[in-house]
Amino acid sequence: MSEQVVSPPLDLAAVPCCPPLAQQRVPGETAILLAPAFKALGDPVRLQLMSMIASAEGGEVCVCDLTPAFDLTGPTISHHLRTLREAGLVDSERRGTWVYYRARLPVLRQLAALLSVEGTRPTKS
Repeated sequence: MSEQVVSPPLDLAAVPCCPPLAQQRVPGETAILLAPAFKALGDPVRLQLMSMIASAEGGEVCVCDLTPAFDLTGPTISHHLRTLREAGLVDSERRGTWVYYRARLPVLRQLAALLSVEGTRPTKS
């Protein structure tokens, strides 16, 4: 039987989003809710971790496979993974000694849609 790790406090997938920011101004309340996710991705290590998790074969990856990819200590990797989890970008599940991570794809889709520039008019340089 697997033991669930505490869910992230922020459920971005439940936040109704908005049209792409290139089409319409982002409401202040929405910006406040989404900013932590963008901030979490603003760190190079976390961006790489997010990429590794999101592109993992089978949709999930063990922390034991993430840690060797970096020249960082286990506690530092754990800190970065906790930041991603608290920002609502990944879910985790403990199985025995290891923790497995899955990307929260609806959240990533929401962030991508907000940044979409498809259908916008080209700007003058």
